[in-house]
Amino acid sequence: MPSPYTSTLNDLIAGSVGGAAQVLVGQPLDTVKTRAQTAPKDMFKGPMDILVKTLRNEGFFALYKGMASPLLGIAGVNSLLFASYAASKRIISPFPELSIQQIALAGGMAGFANAVLAGPVEMFKVRMQGQYGAATDQRLRDVAREMWREWGFKRGIMRGYWVTVAREIPAYAGFYSGFEFSKRQFQARYGQQVPVWALLASGSIGGIAYWLSCYPLDVIKSRIQLRSTPPTSKPWTCINAELRTIVAEGGTAGLFRGLTPSLLRSIPAAASTFAAYELTREFLRESTGA
Repeated sequence: MPSPYTSTLNDLIAGSVGGAAQVLVGQPLDTVKTRAQTAPKDMFKGPMDILVKTLRNEGFFALYKGMASPLLGIAGVNSLLFASYAASKRIISPFPELSIQQIALAGGMAGFANAVLAGPVEMFKVRMQGQYGAATDQRLRDVAREMWREWGFKRGIMRGYWVTVAREIPAYAGFYSGFEFSKRQFQARYGQQVPVWALLASGSIGGIAYWLSCYPLDVIKSRIQLRSTPPTSKPWTCINAELRTIVAEGGTAGLFRGLTPSLLRSIPAAASTFAAYELTREFLRESTGA
């Protein structure tokens, strides 16, 4: 009988591979999304204007600003995510076939656990993406050094942690339930071993469900993490205050700035994540018997 430790290790490795695929495929549109969320209202006309001006003024590789942070942290973040998801499913039910509602609960539990690493990784990414090619732009190590020196661990490195928690829970409930629902529809037609294209399609559905489940919280998170000074109020008070500020500046539509590139990004990014994860997990399962 295969060891549960071997199975967990396989989840960690496969999660790392899936996460790296997600970053490499999705980073350009993620940069457009973050700038749409955080740039001054009169700086860009919309996502396409962000893309054009970024390419014109900063060059193609500016679309990959901030990639180092998630790429360096992806092994930890996605390993924790997928391993937490696998562990959450085992906690919820001893049976391998969970209902979609149970899948959503397991996804939310995994999102809660994942926030402890996702928070700082995304904080650094957002701060890198919020630089527009000026002479004063900093490298990742300089941003990290400044945040630590000026604000310390809690108010610097972990800035935006609680809003990340608030985002991750519904996001991954939607992510995993959307993926699993779509995958099961394909399995009903093609059998348990669905074609790779069906995994890609299911991953895309999961990615779209992710953003639709949490997008306003992602806008709030990005703005809090990009602030020049840390919040001074309690987490939920700060989230509510930022929400009111966004609505005051741009109406309810302000809570959805950047949603289009997010949804467009989710199709290839989530598809590559799940395909890489599932294929790597299957390869490791055949190799180790776990």
